[in-house]
Amino acid sequence: MFLLLSLLSLLLTGQTAPAQPSLDYEVFKARVQPIFLNKRPGNARCISCHTAGAAAYLQRLSPGQTTWDEEQSQKNFDRVKRLVVPGAPEKSRLLLHPLAVEAGGDEFHGGGKHFMTRDNPEWQVLAAWVKGQTPRALQAAITSAIGLAAGPPAL
Repeated sequence: MFLLLSLLSLLLTGQTAPAQPSLDYEVFKARVQPIFLNKRPGNARCISCHTAGAAAYLQRLSPGQTTWDEEQSQKNFDRVKRLVVPGAPEKSRLLLHPLAVEAGGDEFHGGGKHFMTRDNPEWQVLAAWVKGQTPRALQAAITSAIGLAAGPPAL
């Protein structure tokens, strides 16, 4: 009964639930996707394991290429967005699998634990994208994570 009254009250007052953040394709392509290509000491690159088999969510690079073309990037985006909960990096498999258990990550990730803390700059980029932050806020998160001064505000 309480739920019904609450819903009725929302309808009558015109209030709606807060909008879920959206996942920005251009930010994915420019900031998130390159992370999958990075080599990290002691770990496999994401692209090494995640282009074939049950764990595949990335397109194979075309022969001789060092990054994805537009069609491949769109397919990567479509697959990767299934691994996240927009607005909730703490519930997103993309961020939890490669995160150390001590930092709140999953028990197992076959490619190793790429991020020892949530302060890792790459983890911060992923989290900012999942939160739906704008490129400017995303850059501020990166700057903060690596300990650089943000500099003067842009006009």
